[in-house]
Amino acid sequence: MAIPPLLFAGLAGLFWAGMERDDPSALPSVLADERAEAPAVPSEGLPGIAVPTAADLKSGAVTLVNFWATWCPPCRAEHPTLKALAAEGVPIIGVNILDDDAKASAYLAEEGNPFKAVGVDPKGRFRIDWGVTAPPETFILDGEGRVLYRFAGPLVGADFENRFLPELRKAQVAAGP
Repeated sequence: MAIPPLLFAGLAGLFWAGMERDDPSALPSVLADERAEAPAVPSEGLPGIAVPTAADLKSGAVTLVNFWATWCPPCRAEHPTLKALAAEGVPIIGVNILDDDAKASAYLAEEGNPFKAVGVDPKGRFRIDWGVTAPPETFILDGEGRVLYRFAGPLVGADFENRFLPELRKAQVAAGP
């Protein structure tokens, strides 16, 4: 007779603890919480496109690392935003995940390539190291290659303007001219 009330009390306590979190919809990044150095990027790339290196992540400039795929509709939706950021001079490293190299190359040839370099992660191993749950995800790195901010989702609309852009501008101001 005591088991049902105890189970109810335990479940109620678990729900209460979950509601006490700061932002239950946030996807915290272990990398950003510790200002850790960014994990490695793939050393294999797409034909005819530069392959990212560790030096690209520690270039002295604020850099974006964008995980994307051609089969991902939100990735396609954010592509014009990536091109606009690249046109502003923001260096962007692309990591194409769980995709076909020929399709990725054809997509960038048709739609334009906003990336300084593109690595391929056909098995998704690098995305696990970065903590990527699903594409697109974009990371802001400082000039020393430390992760400052993680943005899960496409860089479009109000989320992009109200959450991502302020973090990018803050990082750029901190980096100086």
